[in-house]
Amino acid sequence: MPCLIDAHGSRPSSSVSVAVIRSLTKGLTHWLNARGKSVMDLTGCANPLPRFWCSAVLFWAGDGDRSAWPLSAFSFLIILGNLGTLYGINVWSGELFDALEKYQTRTVFFLSLIYFPLLAISVLVVLGQVWARMTLQRRWRAWLNRHLMDRWLANGRYYQLNLLGGEPKNPEFRIAEDLRIATEAPVEFATGLISALLSAATFIFVLWSLGGPLDLEFAGVHLAIPGFLVITAIVYAVLATMSIAWVGRCFIPATEAKNQAEAEYRYVLTRLRENAESVALMRGESEERAGVERSLGQVLRTWREVCFQCLKTTFVSQTSGFFAPILPVLLCAPKFLNGSLTLGQVMQAASAFTIVQAAFAWLVDNYPKLGDWAASARRVASLMTALDDLERAERGNGLGRITVDRVGAQPALRLVKLSVTLDDGTPVVEKVDIAVRPGERLLVVGDSGTGKSALLRAIAGLWPWGHGRIEVADHARMFFLPQRPYVPLGTLRQAATYPDTADARSDGAVTEAFRSVGLEHYLDRLDAEAPWDQILSGGEKQRLAFARVLLRGPNIIVMDEATSALDPRSQALLMGLLLQQLEQATIISVGHRPELEHYHDRKIVLEGSGGSARIVSDIPIAPQPPSADRFPRGLTRKVMATTVHKIMVNSRLSGMALLPPNPARDI
Repeated sequence: MPCLIDAHGSRPSSSVSVAVIRSLTKGLTHWLNARGKSVMDLTGCANPLPRFWCSAVLFWAGDGDRSAWPLSAFSFLIILGNLGTLYGINVWSGELFDALEKYQTRTVFFLSLIYFPLLAISVLVVLGQVWARMTLQRRWRAWLNRHLMDRWLANGRYYQLNLLGGEPKNPEFRIAEDLRIATEAPVEFATGLISALLSAATFIFVLWSLGGPLDLEFAGVHLAIPGFLVITAIVYAVLATMSIAWVGRCFIPATEAKNQAEAEYRYVLTRLRENAESVALMRGESEERAGVERSLGQVLRTWREVCFQCLKTTFVSQTSGFFAPILPVLLCAPKFLNGSLTLGQVMQAASAFTIVQAAFAWLVDNYPKLGDWAASARRVASLMTALDDLERAERGNGLGRITVDRVGAQPALRLVKLSVTLDDGTPVVEKVDIAVRPGERLLVVGDSGTGKSALLRAIAGLWPWGHGRIEVADHARMFFLPQRPYVPLGTLRQAATYPDTADARSDGAVTEAFRSVGLEHYLDRLDAEAPWDQILSGGEKQRLAFARVLLRGPNIIVMDEATSALDPRSQALLMGLLLQQLEQATIISVGHRPELEHYHDRKIVLEGSGGSARIVSDIPIAPQPPSADRFPRGLTRKVMATTVHKIMVNSRLSGMALLPPNPARDI
């Protein structure tokens, strides 16, 4: 399973830390595999953040990216270099102000010259830090994106997620946007936190050595506070951190709600664009606008809540930031006035105090980003958890799982004690036992909602929930024709050869297929890139699906209302074409039209009973008498081409971009 921790293929490394992590990973792998478990079984769903990390950290272990550890080590070295330049500039600042106080012109001039090399080194270090950070973010995102996409696209899970209730919604937004934030922010946090800790440790020493003890007199009592600047910096940072944690306690849920609202708003707009023709024909702009406004209203409400949270956290962080540079100067003023500290030492202490306070206040400054990251990581983890559930179903854990096996050549397809259920165990179709012989043409009929499409999805392996077994003939090539054929982006040739590449079929084969299904008026635009999903009518898309079948030549064809957008004449032509050119193929189709019986030799009827459906009849269909013309007379390829040409010409003359509903358009 993709989520299993896999130590195989790991590369030798001299790093002790890498060896330790990989040894632990390998041991955990063997322990989990011996028990039939995976990482998902260790985390559960109560807190999704551990589920995110158990997959994300594999970037540095197992079969992760080769550059992960070198980039991480380089980033750490850059942090040390940046700390060194900060310390150098701090010492330089003290020397400069001491020289100014003593009017030492030559020293000031010399220190001014030294500043430029320090500045150049500082800039180079910062540039290196930016490069290392962004490269590590980019590679981590790419690796985790591939890891998640492999799981999402495997075994039709991207489709099965649509059948699940609740989470996760909008998986495309989670992969594109939430995954970006979830991988970018931790790298920034890690580098920032390490830098803050090292800076605090270094400049606490500077503060302790410069500030010394603070002597106070109260009512004749002498009080000496050692390292008063250090104590003040720590107390100040703790108060600021506690304040930001208290005022920002609702920041993470507010950010998560905002991200979900944004995802749903994008989905509403995308759905409107994809169904533009239907909306335009029905003049549904007002209703769609109302839906868009409702979704936008939800976005703005969540944004308002995030705005309130940002105002509270910004108030604390800005107030803290304004006090930080002034407070050490005020604290050092008594010692400067009595001559215990020089001006340079005061300024050096002030600079060190600011650095220490900023290090301790790292959470204050990064709390909004931390909340945004936590919200995005939780959404990615929810997607991972949903994929975990599907993988459990594939392994047979939890609810029943339909198994699909490859058997011998006879029969072409067999359903053995098959029951189809919802993901919560609710039965849809029960106790199906049928065998379909090679070359047999089976028609599945029944009222709407009796589970016909669910049965076909189970045959396709897209519907995993249920019980029983599906046996498919070994070496069988199965092809599905859905009611709404998918038209990918790109050229019409790519759409015709999908899911193969555009050059998988010869020009002659594609041309012949288009002519056979009545799409020859598009032959001069085969290699034109256009929004074909919007250009082609429903009937033309179904014709395109038949062209795909002819190009692939499968021996098992499963059709789900594959001719519903065609008029009877066109349906007769395409079904007759299918039977003539693929006469040895096994056909299993779902349909409501009575005339479909002419092209099948067996029919099963599903009937609902008690919330689920069963087969109530399984009967052969008598062959049509010779006088019954199942292929309409006069429907030749020439007549069809002439009819289509007239429709296209009339459309251009009328200036209409879209044709009104007219059965002739699908002829």
